[in-house]
Amino acid sequence: MPDGGTDERQYGKLYPVARAVLTPIFRTAWRIHLRGAEHLPADGPAIICPNHTSAIDSFLLPSVLPRRITFVGKAEYLDSWKTRHLFPALGMIPIDRSGGDASRRALDEAAGVLERGELFGIYPEGTRSRDGRLHKGHTGPARLALRTGAPLVPVGIVGTRDIQPPDSRVPRPFRACEIRIGRPIEVGRYTDRPDDRLVLRQLTDELMYEVRELSGQEYVDEYATRKHEALPSQPAAVVPNGTTRPSGPAPAAGTLSGTTTT
Repeated sequence: MPDGGTDERQYGKLYPVARAVLTPIFRTAWRIHLRGAEHLPADGPAIICPNHTSAIDSFLLPSVLPRRITFVGKAEYLDSWKTRHLFPALGMIPIDRSGGDASRRALDEAAGVLERGELFGIYPEGTRSRDGRLHKGHTGPARLALRTGAPLVPVGIVGTRDIQPPDSRVPRPFRACEIRIGRPIEVGRYTDRPDDRLVLRQLTDELMYEVRELSGQEYVDEYATRKHEALPSQPAAVVPNGTTRPSGPAPAAGTLSGTTTT
């Protein structure tokens, strides 16, 4: 487990400055509406789990949250001189999507963020949805929640695909988007089973169901990334409040190693 001070120095040193400079610019360029802010824990750790349809999601979401948030991002960003130092300084934890020790180190860094009582952001789909639909979730967020005891907070982001469509280098100004925060999913009932694959699957199903309800997206029973995890394919039949899940395809699970921010 990385030392909290070391992690703080390595990631996010420029976050306060970047937020102070960029937030007014973003709010002038786009109409960003925040719904469900009362569901965001006022303090303590929480894992923020949004859908992901645009590259600008990772910038607009932090601009409206009242608390600091740290995201994971693909390690390839560190290959470019333009982003090698900037993104980690803004709080991005690089993750190697090929898996292995690099992914485990990223998980350790994420756990360190949560153990400091901060917010950590991770996209359950693993990457941007190119077709705009909601794809299967990976189990990384659930695994992290069981390890740390932090709740999973589902988030639906609507409209950013119109602001910056796939493969568009420049976002379109003066358009609107909405960020909808759902009720946290508490994981305390499962913390004694952190490696149980069925538990990881059930938590992921619950999370993706809530994200789908918030975003209004069509769900597709396929991963948005190439790397799959050999887990059971049957979805859970019960959502967090104990009611039966509506008919139709339900989300499934995967791994942390496919999680990126673009």
